[in-house]
Amino acid sequence: MSDLSRRAVLGAGGLAAAGLFGANIPRLFATDIPGRGDDALTVAILGTNQDAEARQNLVTAFRQIHPDIKVRIQAVQGQDWSNFFAKILTMVAAGTPPDVCVVATEGAQLFADRLAEPLDTYVQRDKDVMQDYFDDVHPSLVEAFMYKGNLYQLPIDFNAANIYYNTGTFEKAGVDRPADTWTTDDFLRIARQLRQGNDAPFVPFYWTNRLWGGCVPWLYINDTSFLKETKAAGGDWLWSTFYADDPAAAGRSGGYLWEESNALDPKVEESFEFLRTLVSEGLGTSPAQGGGNELVAQFAGGSIGMTPAGGFWVQGLSEAGMKENDFDVQFFPKWASQHHQLGAAGYAIMRTSKRKDEAWEWVKFCTSREGMHLAFPTPNTTPTRRSMCNAQLYAGKGPQHWQVFYDTLDKVGASPIPAPPQQAAVDTALIKNVLGAVTAGSRQGLRGNLQTLDRDLTLALGRS
Repeated sequence: MSDLSRRAVLGAGGLAAAGLFGANIPRLFATDIPGRGDDALTVAILGTNQDAEARQNLVTAFRQIHPDIKVRIQAVQGQDWSNFFAKILTMVAAGTPPDVCVVATEGAQLFADRLAEPLDTYVQRDKDVMQDYFDDVHPSLVEAFMYKGNLYQLPIDFNAANIYYNTGTFEKAGVDRPADTWTTDDFLRIARQLRQGNDAPFVPFYWTNRLWGGCVPWLYINDTSFLKETKAAGGDWLWSTFYADDPAAAGRSGGYLWEESNALDPKVEESFEFLRTLVSEGLGTSPAQGGGNELVAQFAGGSIGMTPAGGFWVQGLSEAGMKENDFDVQFFPKWASQHHQLGAAGYAIMRTSKRKDEAWEWVKFCTSREGMHLAFPTPNTTPTRRSMCNAQLYAGKGPQHWQVFYDTLDKVGASPIPAPPQQAAVDTALIKNVLGAVTAGSRQGLRGNLQTLDRDLTLALGRS
């Protein structure tokens, strides 16, 4: 799994919550620290030295265009995005920050609020070059990286939470592919059929307790979230210039804001009651069971019927031996809405960098057609460029309905996971309370857990 897709395994426990806010600073490895006096543009990624080496073709192509700009890919080792962000903060404090960082949605507002340089001036200066990028990228992905009217990143990949299903388990239970507009009632009916039609050990729906792909997709399709969502003013300079003729850009903003808890919204309770039903009937796993690492083998082995995942999973399933017709993908079911959650990633230029113009040239190249084709030769994520999500990318690996990945943006709509600057503490508060809520013995017990969640979120959002 590429470092740009590690949001799929984020949420194992909010590991870096304390590190992001002043305690338990994570230990840096020697490879995390840039060489002093190294006259190069330093680009930090979440990953290993092997991940860094895999990007050398990108560096080589960039230097053919900019031979005067030396680039060094700096692999920062971390258990997840939160741990990566904490290490970057530690480097800033130590006076050894990189010039550019790959940042996922989970840290976008943290970086925008404290660390990243706005891209507005650069984007407008190179309008003629950048228009090709915006023409090829859905505006919802760009809006996800707006913050208080400014643009801080250009997304290069994304993953919406869709439903993957094992076609063998469906055939065994006599279940057809769900319709695009299937509902939560249809989901329950299919889950019960799957349970009856497959031999133990088998679970119709597998999900884990994390921000991406956990409870949040169910909240979104019920037209709610655990945080109150508002939008900042501004951004007209972007939408009127680059998306003037795109109907999908109507009503876009200066970025999302999540500043208050919404845990006591009746729709949140309704959504958690649905999940409590799944767990109590044995239709879905308790979210405390297992994690992303063992999921591929279980899914490929036919012990799981359905699970939330994004385009990043195609390559992993192929490497696990699944053929293109062994699995497929569909939208999340419809409830009050069919709106999906997404996570994305892009390069952020650090405010501390003394090479901002060089850093912009790197960002500009990495969002070009050439740069993105070099970065994403296999379906281990979903490229943000619409033109790259095509039959050629998924040939021989599937799934049959790969169009669902980008159609999620075009047909049903998607928004970023709730990730304010205090995201690490918010993530911890959510994960801490989900298990109790969905395993509560009564509706009253569920409400008690949501009240605790509301308290914990309020405390988390109050942190500096």
